[in-house]
Amino acid sequence: QVQLVESGGGLVQAGGSLRLSCTASGRITGNYAWGWFRQPPGKERMFLASVNWIGDATYLAHAVKDRFTISKDIAQNTLHLEMNSLKAEDTAVYFCAVSTRSLAATMAHEYNYWGRGTQVTVSS
Repeated sequence: QVQLVESGGGLVQAGGSLRLSCTASGRITGNYAWGWFRQPPGKERMFLASVNWIGDATYLAHAVKDRFTISKDIAQNTLHLEMNSLKAEDTAVYFCAVSTRSLAATMAHEYNYWGRGTQVTVSS
């Protein structure tokens, strides 16, 4: 089992930045995808970015690739999402997730472990 806990969300003005973190505990053997999703109110969960635990393979959604950066700290078992130039439409609950099914997973159903999410609100 793996437990994921997100942090770093909050209220920020449009144009500002936030850094989200996701700390993992538990045990997974082998390689896996570690990703970020978000879910705006009344909408479906959307893939943002992922990175492989072993190696440097990184995937970014086209909609955020110029503003968001994903990184990992293996020593701290932590995943980060750096978000810049935030817009009101970035307002959502942001989730951290792990997929042991596909290293290139970009769909929510491919991820089998999820955190509870952290709220990001961008005021215009």
